[in-house]
Amino acid sequence: MGLLTIGAFAKASRLSPKALRLYDELGLLPPARVDPVTGYRLYAPEQVEPARLVAWLRRLGMPLVRIRHVCSLDAAAAAREVRAFWARTEAETAARRDLAAFLVDHLARRDPAMSSLSPAPALSIRYAAASDRGLVRESNQDTAYAGSRLLAVADGFGGDGAPASAAAVEALKRLETDGVPAGGLLNVLADAVEDAERAVHDAVGAGSAPKEAGTTLTAMLWTGSQLGLVHIGDSRVYLLREGELFQITHDHTAVQSMVDEGRITPEEAVSHPQRSLLIRALGRGADATAEMRLQDARPDDRYLLCTDGLSTVVPAGEIHRVLAGPGEPGRAVRELVALANGSGGPDNVGCVVADVVAGG
Repeated sequence: MGLLTIGAFAKASRLSPKALRLYDELGLLPPARVDPVTGYRLYAPEQVEPARLVAWLRRLGMPLVRIRHVCSLDAAAAAREVRAFWARTEAETAARRDLAAFLVDHLARRDPAMSSLSPAPALSIRYAAASDRGLVRESNQDTAYAGSRLLAVADGFGGDGAPASAAAVEALKRLETDGVPAGGLLNVLADAVEDAERAVHDAVGAGSAPKEAGTTLTAMLWTGSQLGLVHIGDSRVYLLREGELFQITHDHTAVQSMVDEGRITPEEAVSHPQRSLLIRALGRGADATAEMRLQDARPDDRYLLCTDGLSTVVPAGEIHRVLAGPGEPGRAVRELVALANGSGGPDNVGCVVADVVAGG
């Protein structure tokens, strides 16, 4: 079979002539030959299958740069890349879905019709916080705080990690006294993240090179019936509800991204050498995109906010046992810190436990 004109090739490959000209310019699908007189692009029949692959990948939403990479691989490696791309897309879609649900709930509560509904039962929170140096580190770069409205943990890193984590939490403490406008929780949380980011930049100081110092930040703002969540980094929030333990945050780490993309298993992630490498944090040059969501509170809910000095050392089963046990939040906090230190205390630990209780 002879060479195909661009029109015939476009029909066979399901790509438009305009797309084929663009892909030629980008070096993605160069024609087999260009007529030196007319300038017409001519394609070989064996180019149809690669072109169809490009068409399918474009329908998948894959960027052209990544398509070029996929097309350079053998079939098995290309399949892994497509799987990784789609896993990342699903994770990003899930984050947008959470934000959409937040907005729907946020706007619905501003509907005057909501005022006709029966009032929600009065709830309050009881809380305790602790931060511990551990048994190995020379200093403590974790900050933990619990108040009547704000719960927060931050895990600093780098030379100025301690002032960075302290500054991030301090910037949020105004939420303890500032009122939240009706229906304005989303904006309040977004402003709080910006305040924390500026505070961290100031705390890091001129002496630290970009990306050498910063902090994670995981905080919850109590509104009386709900908790607004802000999350950046690999500190975590767990919810104990009706006896079951749920992790309600997603780690912003390179290793978690590899797990999401199917490159490694959760078991391999535990001992991966890059398990502490953050892809989001507060600090100079860092991606400070926050995860935000709204969490409806129920009586007898128990929340744990903790830095990775606890979650990477103490098994989830042990965390569940302590949180489900009897006693006030202070007792649970002390037991969790003791468990981390009992496992060698290799890192600083910051944790907050808060109980939702009926009554003012």
